[in-house]
Amino acid sequence: MYENIKKRTSELLSKANISDKPSQYVDTALFILILLNITAVCLESIKDIGNKYEKSFYYFEMFSVFIFGIEYLLRVWSAPAREDLGQGSSFIKRLKYIFSFTGLIDFVAIIPSIITYFGGLDLRWLRVLRLLRLLKISNYSSAIEDFFSAIMADWRSFSAALYLVLVALFLSSALMYIAENESQPDKFSSIPETMWWSLITLTTVGYGDVSPITPFGKIIGAFTAIMGVCTVALLTGIVASAFANQRAQRTAILEAEINQALSDGVISDIEAKKIEKLRKELNLSPEHSRSLMKILSEKK
Repeated sequence: MYENIKKRTSELLSKANISDKPSQYVDTALFILILLNITAVCLESIKDIGNKYEKSFYYFEMFSVFIFGIEYLLRVWSAPAREDLGQGSSFIKRLKYIFSFTGLIDFVAIIPSIITYFGGLDLRWLRVLRLLRLLKISNYSSAIEDFFSAIMADWRSFSAALYLVLVALFLSSALMYIAENESQPDKFSSIPETMWWSLITLTTVGYGDVSPITPFGKIIGAFTAIMGVCTVALLTGIVASAFANQRAQRTAILEAEINQALSDGVISDIEAKKIEKLRKELNLSPEHSRSLMKILSEKK
């Protein structure tokens, strides 16, 4: 009974299946609370609104910390029932959750408001830290995890492109410093100071707060802009390609599992559970899995 309650608690707090309505309600309620917290932090930074509704913001913050605190403790308590944390004792699984990315974010979501009670601290920084609650959505979305796994899967290409960006950054900064230091010593006082201009130019942002005025400086600026278009486009293309390759690989793995299950013409309950478990591990949607099953069944 105790283990069943722990498992059900874990299911309610994890990303819900379409068939699990209570878990969907919990996800929706926490999702809305996260968005309301981000909105409250932003509105609180507006002086007139912050002063007028100071007590309302305070009570809402206390309510949020209470809910997020209960959620965090329940996640720690139910961690042993989570299959995605691998094998190990209850203590080890709880530690895995506590020091995981989502575990740290869940902890950071409540700690700033608790620290507020200690004097001599800059409350503005604590308000900024409360904005990290937006990352709690990673409990229900694999976007951040997918991004980093895609980068790691194509790390050699990504690191090579990043190396080219760094070479362009240092080279353009050094040349621009030589060209503009005498004419604009206040804006190009050193190579590190010039890196601001170089970075803004390479990324094609172009704030215009610092710009070359000498003929040689303008030539360097033009080449820096061209290099920026090439290197940034290369980085963007690599990331996009890594995402596409990652999704294709996951789809291929799931498709192979479904094909194997359909080898006898029927997907048994055990095989369906195995496919569903694999789908969750691959962070693919239930609709994706059902579409694959339908297409592959028709081919059979």
